[in-house]
Amino acid sequence: MAFDDSDEVQVADSQVVRDDYIDSQPSPELTNYDINVMALRSLLLQASFNYERMQAGGWLYTLIPALRKIHKNPQDLSNSMKMHMEFINLHPFDVTFLSGLVLAMEKNKERVPTIRAVKVALMGPLGGIGDALFWLTLLPICAGIGVSLALQGSLFGPIIFLLMFNIVHFALRFGLAHYGYRAGTKAIAMLKVHTKNISHAASIVGMTVIGALVASYVHLSTPLIMKAGEAKVALQTEVLDKLMPNLLPLAFTLLVYWLMKKGISPVKLIGITVVFGVAGKLVGFL
Repeated sequence: MAFDDSDEVQVADSQVVRDDYIDSQPSPELTNYDINVMALRSLLLQASFNYERMQAGGWLYTLIPALRKIHKNPQDLSNSMKMHMEFINLHPFDVTFLSGLVLAMEKNKERVPTIRAVKVALMGPLGGIGDALFWLTLLPICAGIGVSLALQGSLFGPIIFLLMFNIVHFALRFGLAHYGYRAGTKAIAMLKVHTKNISHAASIVGMTVIGALVASYVHLSTPLIMKAGEAKVALQTEVLDKLMPNLLPLAFTLLVYWLMKKGISPVKLIGITVVFGVAGKLVGFL
């Protein structure tokens, strides 16, 4: 199947002016100090968290020193910063792998849609890995050891917990930052040859993740019962679910996407969703 730039990942509220950089020459390598600064600033990833762009402000704050070193052309820097202010939502502890990879791509002046596609494709997987690694594995183990010591009357219980958890946390945060940057640098040759194919594949992965999120997190059902004589048919369980599970969540998500394309802001859409939910519950539709 033919693939062109129109198939690349696009963002409804993007302010990006160009898809490529005016200065297309790769910049000098970032130093270990630059990567460490990026990893340290990533601690503030969620400092400006909001429901429109999620962690975009903190994400850009993480990258700004390196971006300024990479993009000497003011227009290129502005375009890059606008792209990095688009919606992003990552696990706060393994975010540095993606930021390191993105900096490697920025350093080699990859096209904006390619960088965006990689970000979209890795958001979901990194979130799942982070939850499994930190919240479901590391935290219970460290907390269990700390609580066990505390219950025995040791004052070192909470100290051991904090030390164990944060030693692993910071080792991974800084280690993944360097690994992501180095891996990205080695992958640049492949990216240059297969940019369009990678963008296409990343778009497919991104859409797959979005589809899974819709099915998992958008909850919408109706208790309506249709009557035909003495027969009663539950609209949700006996009609909609048999046609397609999660049909209503999918329809509502597509409606919201269509409204965004029409220029309605995410904040207004949140308000519309709240009003729709309350009204639907009051009239018995939801």
